[in-house]
Amino acid sequence: MTVADNAAHRQAVREENRNLRYLRFLVDLALMEIRAGRLSRAQAQQVVKNVRSQALKLFPGKEEAFDIIYRPRFQRAIAETFRLH
Repeated sequence: MTVADNAAHRQAVREENRNLRYLRFLVDLALMEIRAGRLSRAQAQQVVKNVRSQALKLFPGKEEAFDIIYRPRFQRAIAETFRLH
């Protein structure tokens, strides 16, 4: 690996880590907003759609990863908030 390749790789890793931190922030913020109980169920579901859309802009082609990692957390938060058990 050349010095330029190594620098480009480090930069790509930094960018991916930054995107991941931003996504975690968005997910945490959305979960707090849903659990606060100020949204209707439809609004809460729209928040999830918006976060998913942003996640796919940050990580194109990772729909399945989002659905496996984050969708259950959102479903649980919505179910708990709206007492759907």
